Amino acid sequence: MPLTRAKAVAAGVALLVAGAVAGTLLAGRGDWADSCATGDNGVIACAAGERPDAPVVAGELLDGTAYDLTSARGKIVVVNFWGSWCSPCRAEAKELEQTYQATKSTGVDFLGINNRDDRDAAIQFEKGRVTYPSLFDPANRLGLDFDIPPGATPSTVVLDREGRIALVIRRSVLASELTPLVQKVAAENG
Repeated sequence: MPLTRAKAVAAGVALLVAGAVAGTLLAGRGDWADSCATGDNGVIACAAGERPDAPVVAGELLDGTAYDLTSARGKIVVVNFWGSWCSPCRAEAKELEQTYQATKSTGVDFLGINNRDDRDAAIQFEKGRVTYPSLFDPANRLGLDFDIPPGATPSTVVLDREGRIALVIRRSVLASELTPLVQKVAAENG
């Protein structure tokens, strides 16, 4: 089937729109990631003077209790986006728990955000894997608020003591990488 001029123009417009949408999802929030440094390892690190405030994070934990991120102000908070349906999340869970155990005594909290999932499956997934709480966000609203596109699960965001985004990792992570990153942010003067 030959490609007509009209089809070629329509395809070109579709590509431009798709590129604009993808750029918005990845940059978003005032292009804050553009002013931060992305390392060879894909970790986006924001200098203290360039860090954007985290979006509002509040909702219901998987156990049914309420959570509000403002209660953790003054602590480093590691936020991990995960789903029980996500194979890399299974391997990553033990790595996150290891980092949590290694850093919690230094004023570090962890918060999971379960997305695009069934509550019962999420609760079963957490059992025996992690000891920190997780918000239930089936619509991935919080992920989009953090500029974590739906296809970027798992992802991890490290917030500084002022509730600002210090680091973003849009892939699975090992404890050997995450622990020193969290410790570096925790060592900063608030």
